[in-house]
Amino acid sequence: RVMYTITKWIEHKLGLKVNATKTHITRPNKLKYLGFGFYYDTKDKKYCARPHASSIQRFKRKLKQLTIRKNTMALNERIRQLNQVIRGWINYYSICNMKTHMMNIDKHLRTRLRVIIWKQWKVPSKR
Repeated sequence: RVMYTITKWIEHKLGLKVNATKTHITRPNKLKYLGFGFYYDTKDKKYCARPHASSIQRFKRKLKQLTIRKNTMALNERIRQLNQVIRGWINYYSICNMKTHMMNIDKHLRTRLRVIIWKQWKVPSKR
């Protein structure tokens, strides 16, 4: 009943079309909106934004794709591509609180890059 009145108001007053299959009323911490998730900060007594868990997983998959060991590309080119992806992701989610997520991703990415450098160095002519 509440949903119908809100939908009716949005469609008639604002002149917008409401997609009933996508639209629902819920608490912000159960919502995913444009890749953002929300949580309630008890210290500040307000809802804050963070990247949604599925967005973080998609970002990790992209980084993993760029740091596959068997992918033969120069290290400078690989780092350039990683910088593009990371810079774009951080700029998009710049309003979020994501320090712990980024620290974990950074730690994992450094390890993967170290493995790539070790793999490139470990050839018979370089021993």
